[in-house]
Parts: sequence; C-alpha cells; structure tokens
Amino acid sequence: MPLYSWDDFYKQYVKMITNIIILSVLICISLSFWIVSMTASTYYGTLRPISPCRWLFSILIPLMIASRGFKKKSLDHGGAIGGLLVGFILTVANYSFFTALLMFFITSSKLTKWKGEVKKKIDSEYKEGGQRNWVQVFCNGGVPTELALLYMIENGPGEIPIDFSKQYTASWMCLSLLGALASCAGDTWASEIGTVMSHEPRLITTWEKVPVGTNGGVTVVGLISSLLGGTSVGVAYFISQLIFVNDLDISAPQWPIIVFGGIAGLLGSVIDSYLGATMQYS
Repeated sequence: MPLYSWDDFYKQYVKMITNIIILSVLICISLSFWIVSMTASTYYGTLRPISPCRWLFSILIPLMIASRGFKKKSLDHGGAIGGLLVGFILTVANYSFFTALLMFFITSSKLTKWKGEVKKKIDSEYKEGGQRNWVQVFCNGGVPTELALLYMIENGPGEIPIDFSKQYTASWMCLSLLGALASCAGDTWASEIGTVMSHEPRLITTWEKVPVGTNGGVTVVGLISSLLGGTSVGVAYFISQLIFVNDLDISAPQWPIIVFGGIAGLLGSVIDSYLGATMQYS
C-alpha cells in the first residue's frame, strides 16, 4: 500500500476515535445534568427534574441536526461539536429555546449558501457553503447557553408562559435568550441578503456611500431583512409556546413575543453595524 494511503487511513482513524471520545464526553455531561437535576429536585421540591424523555430528546435531536449540518457543510468538525453542546443545553432547558435556535440555524445556513458565487467575489474569506466553526457557534450560541443554564437554576427544565406577574425572573431570562437569538438572526439575514440585493450601502455613522461588504454599511433591504429575521425567530418561539405550554389561557398573551423578536433582530443588526463602522477594520 502506498505511503499516502497509510497517512490517509491514519487521519481517518484518528478522526473517528476523536469523534467517539467527544461524543462519549458529551453523553457523560448530559447524564450529569440529569443526575444533578434529580438530586436538586429531591432537596428542593420547587425544581422540576429532567425527565428521561426530555433527556433523550435533547440528545438525539441536536445530534441529528449537527450531523446533518456537518454533512451539508453548514458546520465544520468543531462547529458540529459546539452546536451539539449548545443544542443539548437549550433543548433540555426549554423546547421553545430549541425551536428558536433551530429557526436561526436553518434560515442562516440557507441564506449563507444563497448566491455563494456572488459573495465569494465580494468577500475573499467566504467559505464554500458558509461553513461555521466552533468560534462562530459559540459567538452566536454562547450567551443563549449561559441564559439557558441560569433559567434551569432558577426554574428547572420545562416550558413556562412569559408572564412577569407570575414568573418574573424566568420571564426575563426567556426574553433575553429570545432577544440574543433574534439579534443573531437579524444580523445574519441583513448581511446575507443585503450584501447580494443592495448595491449602494451607506455607512451608518456618516451616511456616506461605501462599497458593498464594508463593515458598518447598511441598506433598506438589509434593515428590512433584519426585522424579518428576528421575527422568524419570534414566530418559532411563539408557536412552540402554543404547543408545549399548558396554562396559556390563564397567562399573559404570548403574541408580543413575535413583535419583540422582530425589534430585537432590527436593533441587533443596527448595533452590530455601528460597532462595525467604529471598531472593526474594513
């Protein structure tokens, strides 16, 4: 067998063993969540434990999505692992968190690949298929993951209506997490759609015309796209509330979640553009 074939075999073998080890570690981490939640619910009766069905769902569904994202080149190897960890924590905390994350991931992945040939001419660092690495995954999912962990400490795993009169702290955490994902979606939609469909962006600080792809450049199409991106995340969260929350009839109306998602998407995109114009190199 030629030398290059042995090298290739060795690399594939190492990659396979690495995947097995990482998956085993993630399963151990997920089991620790289950054990801790059962122990905490024993000593603190107000906390709900993680049910076996929720634990299993939180393992299998993110694993399937991360694997598909890796095969479709939406995620690289590190991105798939990071996505699996973020997906598990958000799913086990609240199914509404998971659907919001899923909406952001699916729409962003599709839009990043959309008109890739045009984007490659504009951005020399554009990756084929818009592949995301672990840094990008944690930049987008790090804050939601932290909020999901705080939510479980405060409320335990499970779905609740956003109602400040009954669940004040937990409701703030839910809205904060929704706002973080909506902001990421809004910024991504604005970047991916505005870059291709708009030809005369203006710098947000001076309103002067700048080349397409300039950091801090905004367009009407981009701003509308950011509003729609945040709204899509809000819609996903709202629909999952209707499906999984039982006592919505005695709780505050949930439809403002959609409006909140849209506003968060627009504001997130505007703030990101301002930071790009003042602090980022173009």
